[in-house]
Amino acid sequence: MDTPKEIMYNQNSIVIVTILFFLILLAHEAGYRLGHYYQSKTDTDVKTQTNTIQAGTLGLLALILGFTFNMALQRYNNRSQAVIHEANAIGTTLLRTQLLPQPYDTVTHALLQRYINLRLGVSNSNDASVMEKPHLDDETKKLQGDIWINAVKAARIDPRPVTTGFFITSLNNMIDAQGERNAMLQLHVPEVILFLLFIVFIMSGALMGYGSGLGRKRTFIPAMMMTFLICLVVFIIIDLDRPKRGIIKVNQNIMFQLKGD
Repeated sequence: MDTPKEIMYNQNSIVIVTILFFLILLAHEAGYRLGHYYQSKTDTDVKTQTNTIQAGTLGLLALILGFTFNMALQRYNNRSQAVIHEANAIGTTLLRTQLLPQPYDTVTHALLQRYINLRLGVSNSNDASVMEKPHLDDETKKLQGDIWINAVKAARIDPRPVTTGFFITSLNNMIDAQGERNAMLQLHVPEVILFLLFIVFIMSGALMGYGSGLGRKRTFIPAMMMTFLICLVVFIIIDLDRPKRGIIKVNQNIMFQLKGD
């Protein structure tokens, strides 16, 4: 079964935030014109009720924004933990190659070094290199198979569980860690939540404009500053949700430290 394609994930985050910024400003302008039209037809009670509704909408916006930010941050932390877990599994497997009989100890060690380079390649590849990722995945699976074949051959020479058996156990853990990390890379904030967030943002902008239109003076600059801050938080949320591109990336230093061991 094919996984459903995400619309926004394949788009540039700056473009998304820019479009959202202008949509909120457009909604604010439309709300202001509507409020200004009804200004002479409303009384103090209507203005008070409008301000109450506007405050409630902003409270809802803050709730959804905090919930979405926490969700994106949690996924980022899970990806960071997955990198640490996989690096530890690879490091243990590298050390246990010394338990293998010759020549499989040195051959397997060299294969694991290539494996580390492939895993770093997956981490550094961004969504612009769409054609590169399937190639890296295929290379990773092939290399896992080659390492496993060496382990099987070494086990036929030395079937003791405290030597080759320990290596095979660590190799299984390494492969499991790779699958877990790949799964973490596929976890994103559901787009329906982002769409809901954007709708609330746009409606809040319209309500702020409508409330400003009911008054005698327009508060355009504070509204624009608030819109900018909202879009800035949205940019951070989207950036956290994209582990292989953007400003905030998962630290790969622990994986780099394995090279050359």
